[in-house]
Amino acid sequence: MRYRVLGGTGIEVSVHCLGAMMFGAVGNPDHDDCARIIHHALDHGINFIDTADMYSAGESEEIVGKALRGRRDDVVLATKVHFPMGEGPNRGGNSRRWILKEVEQSLTRLQTDWIDLYQVHRPDHTTDVEETLDVLSDLVGQGKIRAFGCSTFPAEDIVEAHHVAERRGLRRFRTEQPPYSLLARGIEADVLPVCRRYGMGVLTWSPLASGFLTGRFRKGQPIDLTSGRPSLTPNRFDPQIPENARKLDVVEQLIELAADLGCTLPQLAVAFPAAHPAVTSVIIGPRTMRQLEATLEGASLTLEDATLDRIDEIIPPGVNVYHPDGAWRRPALTDAAGRRRLLAERSGA
Repeated sequence: MRYRVLGGTGIEVSVHCLGAMMFGAVGNPDHDDCARIIHHALDHGINFIDTADMYSAGESEEIVGKALRGRRDDVVLATKVHFPMGEGPNRGGNSRRWILKEVEQSLTRLQTDWIDLYQVHRPDHTTDVEETLDVLSDLVGQGKIRAFGCSTFPAEDIVEAHHVAERRGLRRFRTEQPPYSLLARGIEADVLPVCRRYGMGVLTWSPLASGFLTGRFRKGQPIDLTSGRPSLTPNRFDPQIPENARKLDVVEQLIELAADLGCTLPQLAVAFPAAHPAVTSVIIGPRTMRQLEATLEGASLTLEDATLDRIDEIIPPGVNVYHPDGAWRRPALTDAAGRRRLLAERSGA
């Protein structure tokens, strides 16, 4: 396993990062099996684990914490904060009040005294970014976290955060965690160049594009919308929807490319983000041991220039074939009030 320095922190992390989103009730509820998966990953050179407080309502952090007993010093441990953890106001977001409370809960669930990388899971435009950077800087000073980053932030929010940190003498975001895959290359146009400019580490999520790059969903074959992941978001899998049909068309071309390379489609999909010069580590999120082993089997796959050129022909650089699940949607685009003047003010005369 190769290692890369994480965003100028001096911390070296494996090119594959073990994502723990599928550990717990929403994926694999067997704690012992999850621990075996974690140990297998560590034994094969992965030293980077990423989880979040909201994964299975804290259960994922608990599983990771138990699995790392006796091995904590060898692991770069990342988790995240932002999404609501319970009913009522002030139990989520990026405020000082919530972060100070929730970091303690994460430390308890993870059974550790420190978090190597603490990430803000999504933007929160109700909280001044200075407030967020200030409390995270305090937590570094207290030794409870070693570094902090953001996740799924648009490029303009990353730039603003760096400017605020410089003006106010605060610590800055060292990393960004965006969705990035063969089907979602939009961040190549803005987020990744910005991260390179600021020397940020990048750990990407969803390399399999919500399952479309596993090879399980094929053009012309029926998709069961009543079970598994399609049952949760059928509009993202229904082949009658043009965007989904486009995904299936592209998948067929990628399967052909993978066959020419002598690898599987998932192996091609995981290798692709790692080839970008801005990307430090690619998060893989296995639910089973077999899924982890299949990824590790393709860890040494190197995509040559000719292969990347073929990929560019299939999906042009900077293009999203679909909008990644869970990615941040800009309020300026989703809120009509932000794009439309009052009716009485719209005309020019």
